[in-house]
Parts: sequence; structure tokens; C-alpha cells
Amino acid sequence: MRFVTIALLLLLAAVQAELWLGDGGIPAVLRQQAKLDAKLQANAELMRANQRLAAEVDDLRQGLEMVEERARSDLGMVKPDEILVQYAPRR
Repeated sequence: MRFVTIALLLLLAAVQAELWLGDGGIPAVLRQQAKLDAKLQANAELMRANQRLAAEVDDLRQGLEMVEERARSDLGMVKPDEILVQYAPRR
């Protein structure tokens, strides 16, 4: 009976050692979780940078369109070989 108890305790110790120290053990899982957290944070920062750049591109596009529209309507500027026609609705 004593041999069986010792054998079972050794087997339990081996299983626990594999859980705590093995390739798929808790330390390995914690290292992988830390790597994943770092990647997720880097991705979030890159997404914010992309959103800032997209907003800047939109501002530049709208800004140029607004400048052109203002120049045409307020200053009467036209492109070469273009005829300006303005329509003012009745009030």
C-alpha cells in the first residue's frame, strides 16, 4: 500500500511540474499573454495614427475644395478655357 501511495504522489508531482514548468505551462501562457497585450497596444496606437492621417487627408481635400469654391464664387476666378456662369435663385 505504501508503494502505491508513493507512486501516486510522484505521478501527481510530475503532472504538476509539467503544468508549472512545461512548454504549455502557466509561465509560457503568461509570456504569450504579455506579447499579445503588447501587440494589441501597438495596433491601437497605429490605428489612432491612421485615423489622424485620414482626418488630415480629409481636411486637406476639403480645404482645397473650399479654397477653390471660394475663389470662384467670391473672386470670380476661372480656370483657363473655362466660362464662369453663376446662378442666383430668386428670393
